[in-house]
Amino acid sequence: MYPQFFKPLIDKTIAGVLLLLTLPITLLVSGLLYFYNDGKPFFFQLRPGLRGQIFRIWKFKTMNDRKNKQGQLLPDHERLTAVGKWVRKTSLDELPQLINVLKGDMSLVGPRPLLVEYLPLYNLRQQRRHEVKPGITGWAQVNGRNAISWQQKFEYDVWYVENLSFFLDLKILWLTAMKVVKSEGINASQTTTMKKFMGNN
Repeated sequence: MYPQFFKPLIDKTIAGVLLLLTLPITLLVSGLLYFYNDGKPFFFQLRPGLRGQIFRIWKFKTMNDRKNKQGQLLPDHERLTAVGKWVRKTSLDELPQLINVLKGDMSLVGPRPLLVEYLPLYNLRQQRRHEVKPGITGWAQVNGRNAISWQQKFEYDVWYVENLSFFLDLKILWLTAMKVVKSEGINASQTTTMKKFMGNN
């Protein structure tokens, strides 16, 4: 009953309230990123959701589009702007995903939506992460986020699917708030983002 009815209802209610409460922050961050990212404050990307269905995720754009002489994008850490670095450190880059929650593409809590190109690389157990809607935060995020390995991430994701409950979601939301305040586990060591998943050995 909770995953099918109450969880979506709670998600949309909280997401709507948070969007209204954070509107001044959203406008401020959008203005700063508009100025520092050549008029592009938002970043859109296709991600797989429930049962692998593709949707378009909303995020603040924290990197510029600088390219090398060959026309290729520079590495992430060279394109990350000063404002973008602050936005990531405070996890504000996830704020626009409340729109995805209102649309029903995502939940507040669930496995993070990863790249579409990863779909054929999952083993059967890892595919279970798509049995629920992806979340803005999840069990893997409060247990290390980008500081843990892909295998650990997927184990946390599947554990969440197998143990989904109202009280587990409350626990994850509380731990997420604590992680954001302490700025813990934001990035893997010496990197701007998590290294790409290359499949299982």
